[in-house]
Amino acid sequence: MRSFPYRIFRWHAGSPAWGAGVVATLGCALPLSLGLTTGHSGFLVAAYGAFLASQADPLQRFGMLRMLLFTGLGALSAGLGYWSGSHPLLSLGLFAVFGLLLAWLQRFGNEAGKLGVGLAICLVLGQSQYGTGQLHNPAAVGTLFILGALWVMLLAFGLRGAHGLRMWPRMPRLPGLLRALRRHARRLPRRQWLLHALGCSLALALAGLAITLGQLAHGYWLSLLVICSLQIELQDSLVHTLQASMAGLCGALLSILLGYGLQSPAQMVATLLLLIFFCRTFQAHRYGLFVLQCTLCFVLLSESLAVDWDQPQARLFNSLLGVTLAMLVALLMHGLRQHLGRAGLPVSKSEQS
Repeated sequence: MRSFPYRIFRWHAGSPAWGAGVVATLGCALPLSLGLTTGHSGFLVAAYGAFLASQADPLQRFGMLRMLLFTGLGALSAGLGYWSGSHPLLSLGLFAVFGLLLAWLQRFGNEAGKLGVGLAICLVLGQSQYGTGQLHNPAAVGTLFILGALWVMLLAFGLRGAHGLRMWPRMPRLPGLLRALRRHARRLPRRQWLLHALGCSLALALAGLAITLGQLAHGYWLSLLVICSLQIELQDSLVHTLQASMAGLCGALLSILLGYGLQSPAQMVATLLLLIFFCRTFQAHRYGLFVLQCTLCFVLLSESLAVDWDQPQARLFNSLLGVTLAMLVALLMHGLRQHLGRAGLPVSKSEQS
């Protein structure tokens, strides 16, 4: 069983979080319904904020704090993503910085890594809003994102009240939390993390640059599939990286087939809300599967109001390009690791941090 090649995708969701699933569904239902009525893309940004904030369970001790972090940092990331769409060099630099941030947060464990994935996705989706003609500045993107997240926070407070919990739980002392994070980070050798950070920065930077230079329609299909492969536990195995990329590609193909079959924004929204409910209720604890769940939900959220599903070629091309880019970067980093190994540069205890 230890040699089973798909063990990185084992399912582990724990007990169902019905309350969090209802909050996520209602949180996304309002902005999507308004988007269906008005046709304004700003409500999609509000739905992004609602869905990202709903990834935190309000009934857990740190749930409201995580929701607040998702709201503030996610709005900032979406605004920066919109701003980066104006110039290729801005996209190159900002995407590289967020790749480094993703790798740095993954160093502190799965929960911090989930925050990093959410911020990287918000950057990508913010960039996708540039040039739509309905949003004109990063401040508007960030504000709409916060409004959607605040709606979810209101529902979360109601859920906590229904369970007889304090509206805002007692927070831990910051020094103790920082010590726990540092202990977790010390388990990873410094050189191993630096190589992973280089790979994340390079992959995301190339994805952002390709979208801006090529003016790719639906370019977030490319970037989000690249994000699926940026997992610190996969960096030492090309096979596992390929498996993660293929899983993301299969999910993208199923999403394209779903949209092509429905070709109705109303039916797509109804299907998406059902998917959001089940994905949030049975949210995977395993990091790789969580990334896949979150990425596919964000992709369908972005396409929920689309009316051009009869032309899926651009989405398919971007998906294939994203997988190709991810594997090229993985091959490059694998070659670099092999070269450093042949050069006789072992990781010593002094390189631990």
